[in-house]
Amino acid sequence: MVSMTTASPDPLALQATLVDFALAELVRQHRQSFQPLWSAESWAKLLIWLALNCGCSGDEAGLKTFAAALGPAQSARMRRLFFERELADLELQLMADPAEQQVLVLPQGPEDALLQPDHIAQALDRVDLTERVVADRSRWQRLDALVAIPWREAAPCS
Repeated sequence: MVSMTTASPDPLALQATLVDFALAELVRQHRQSFQPLWSAESWAKLLIWLALNCGCSGDEAGLKTFAAALGPAQSARMRRLFFERELADLELQLMADPAEQQVLVLPQGPEDALLQPDHIAQALDRVDLTERVVADRSRWQRLDALVAIPWREAAPCS
């Protein structure tokens, strides 16, 4: 008879998992706090808030030190979470990073039922994106398993 023993988890791997989890929860819990929503400015405000709460100074050198410590991979994961919304009751996921050309709407269930324009409009309205995307539904692009919606053009500066 073979004895099955489970190896103890690696303490460093557990610590890394805990840090990832904690950062993700911080982002989810505080992303609505930084105005204007759905903007690069709100993302920058979150990063500054995190840096200050980690003891970094708010000057350029302190913020650069924080960004370097965070690293590009962790920053990218946090940014994705910051601009992502999962609407469980509507079975939709929205990816709305203003650095991208379009808002992506992904179904979390049967795509034909979930990717209907009225259903998507309800999701956009719920997360306050309606006024930030193109209202003309003929410009919404249905791809294989998602819908891409262009951002509304910013008003020209005068």
